[in-house]
Amino acid sequence: MENIIHSVTLDKEKCKGCTNCIKTCPTQAIRVRNQKAKIIKDLCIDCGECIRVCPYHAKKAITDSFDILNNYKYKIALPAPAFYGQFEKATSINSILNGLIKSGFDDVFEVAYAAQLVTKKTKELIASGKLSVPIINSACPAVVKLITTKYPSLIDNIIPLISPMNLAARLARMIAEEKTPYKGDEIGIFFITPCAAKATCTKTPHGLKKSCIDGVFSFKDMYLKVIAHLKDSGDELSRSGFKGVCWANSGGEVASLDIENYIAVDGIHNVMHVFDEIENDKLADVDYIEALACVGGCVGGPLTVENNFVAQTRVKRISKTAADRPIANLPEVDIMWEVPVATRKQRTLDDDMFVAMQKLSKLEEIYETLPKLDCGSCGAPSCRALAEDIVRGYSKESDCIFVFKERIAQMANEMLEVQSEDV
Repeated sequence: MENIIHSVTLDKEKCKGCTNCIKTCPTQAIRVRNQKAKIIKDLCIDCGECIRVCPYHAKKAITDSFDILNNYKYKIALPAPAFYGQFEKATSINSILNGLIKSGFDDVFEVAYAAQLVTKKTKELIASGKLSVPIINSACPAVVKLITTKYPSLIDNIIPLISPMNLAARLARMIAEEKTPYKGDEIGIFFITPCAAKATCTKTPHGLKKSCIDGVFSFKDMYLKVIAHLKDSGDELSRSGFKGVCWANSGGEVASLDIENYIAVDGIHNVMHVFDEIENDKLADVDYIEALACVGGCVGGPLTVENNFVAQTRVKRISKTAADRPIANLPEVDIMWEVPVATRKQRTLDDDMFVAMQKLSKLEEIYETLPKLDCGSCGAPSCRALAEDIVRGYSKESDCIFVFKERIAQMANEMLEVQSEDV
């Protein structure tokens, strides 16, 4: 198995063995065995759907402790634009940014500003005519992982640009080294994330050899710190424009591209439906697809505080306080991927091809005996997944409640027959 890092983890003490998570996982990465959920690492894409639906809060995303700030002399916060939609009483972006400064940071650099730079480069690449159509955005790491896991044929359609999060980190470090006496490891860059996928991306970024970010905090954790300082006055810190802030909502990215033939799709299962359509050649007239794993966009992330529909409205309102500023002169920085995104290692039934074919034949045989109801009662998301688990030796046919009932009924009939023969 690959050395895979995930932010989504399971607290077995809280897990009650319900099947909510296996039914919503888009990549069938969860099983329930012995009354406890189990996450299959090489299938998980860190979308956080299991975090969202778990009634016992047994799924959680790992982020950093605030103690990590003590390891750096100069600390820079990178707020995602969706962060602005979490505060009911915020009258401007500046009030939130100053709240971050008063919460322990020395500086801020808006990811929304970096998003404007990504938009500019995206327009250039589209105009070049060298990209595979339909072009798929690369800003959502859960979507990129989904493609590398389930839709490898679409990898070449992903626009090869680093995410606004990583671009913001690069620029923030370069600017800090120019204007402060601190260098290299003395400067800490911290992303404030709405989701688990981006938390994972700060450790293992796609398209980059090494992460540009030193730590990550969730919206929920930072909200509690910032809200205490929200009414405090402060300096003019915001440099992002209206279009950059709107990246927080679904459709915000494509709205700034000035193109017509596009799709803005949000929600991981909706994204999968669109990708299925692409693979079936049913979206030939679409030039660009903005695909986001969370409903509503990043404002709907599983680590947010506010209801995503309320947050969308707040982002639209607060974005009006962001002037339509031109992009200032910034240090030269490469926005293109350093390394290509590759297909994730596919799971095989066996390393030996002949044995794998035998197991596949057995899988199909077992599958035909199952009810094909995909009820999830066995702890697998579908009857086919159960058949695969049986072949792998992780489950048995009697885990299916319908098979189990049939066997019990058969045993009961056999006992009755024996009793009647004795009489």
